[in-house]
Amino acid sequence: MFYTYILYSESLDQYYTGYTSVGVKERLRKHNKGGNRSTKSGIPWKIVYVKSFATKTEAIKWENFIKRQKSSVFIEKLMESDGNEWE
Repeated sequence: MFYTYILYSESLDQYYTGYTSVGVKERLRKHNKGGNRSTKSGIPWKIVYVKSFATKTEAIKWENFIKRQKSSVFIEKLMESDGNEWE
């Protein structure tokens, strides 16, 4: 399985979108240990959205679509309406 996920940092009031094949909880641990330069300043992050896909290509396409929206309002609506698998 591959996953597209969205993290939220209260300290930055910012979202981060990514994809992984290692599992979302493991990926979150890496982010919160400072293992990713682009999320290091927002520690601690929390998972707010997850969607699973059968292929890496699908997960990356969904990640890129979310990133292209450049909108926290879009992300918040997505979390409410799209079958969020994290809840």
